[in-house]
Amino acid sequence: SFGLYFPRKEYSENVYIDQPAGTPLLRIHALRDSHGEVPYFHLCQNLVISRARSHENHWFQIREKTGLLYLSKSLDREDFNMLSVGSWMPLSKVMLYVFLSSHPFQEKECDSATRTTVVLSLINATAPSCSSLTARQLCFTEMDLSFHIEENKPPGTFHQLQLPSVHHLCQNLSLSYKLLAAEGLPFRYNENTTGISVTQRLDREERERYELIAKCTVREGSREMQVEVPFLVNVLDEDDSPPFLPNGTDTADAVVEFNRKEGTVLAALTVYDADTTPIYPLESSRKKYTGTIITDDPWISETFRVEHIFDEIHFSPNGSQVRGTQHEY
Repeated sequence: SFGLYFPRKEYSENVYIDQPAGTPLLRIHALRDSHGEVPYFHLCQNLVISRARSHENHWFQIREKTGLLYLSKSLDREDFNMLSVGSWMPLSKVMLYVFLSSHPFQEKECDSATRTTVVLSLINATAPSCSSLTARQLCFTEMDLSFHIEENKPPGTFHQLQLPSVHHLCQNLSLSYKLLAAEGLPFRYNENTTGISVTQRLDREERERYELIAKCTVREGSREMQVEVPFLVNVLDEDDSPPFLPNGTDTADAVVEFNRKEGTVLAALTVYDADTTPIYPLESSRKKYTGTIITDDPWISETFRVEHIFDEIHFSPNGSQVRGTQHEY
């Protein structure tokens, strides 16, 4: 059991000068490891400005039960100058760490192993008017819509298409979304919440990548604009499938003829593992499966050895390409 987890390693959003306190910035989701878990979100009270600098956070907060990140204090130009390298910089990037737990956080509890990074671009300008934004800017953030979902985990919502900041700012515009996907794929779009959910447990050995399209329609009076972006879901492995032998045999007979040269291959055995791919450093993969000559004769142990070679291969269950490993001994 690995517990709750984030479907993204990193989130990003823009923050402008003088946006009012209470402005929603982005929504962070969590997925469950088992039924009944309830996620709680927590923001550590330090902004990381660069590798060597940090500053106490006075501007950003997250709702513990919903994962909504918002401005708790308006960011003025004096704040921007303090958080940027210099007032001449048009943009400054700061990082926040959001932590996840299945129980309410105690104050200043920031040692949870489950966290994600939020990169905020502080822009030395007031927020642009809605009419100056392109359809792409109104509909989607600058970050790519790419997510990772662990196999064999309960279904749940992992992303919201509607941008909280744009929805808050541009209430006179009408934005509607659709998720374009082949029939039968295990994802659902909720028109009321604009949330996207995985509807069933996934199996990486059946399929490890889903490529969908998110479509947005912007309406302003009689004017209509549409934009489409890729929506990608990668399935993470849980190492739940045993290795298998391609021809069903788990032994190989070795016939040793007289006067063989060193390095002569006497017998070979192949093992497939559809569940994992080669891991680096290479010793990690070598230690997972070992080849051993079982003998009480020291001469045999000194004269013969088992070599282990492994490479990535691809299986094609249900017409979908899945990576695996071929081990040769």
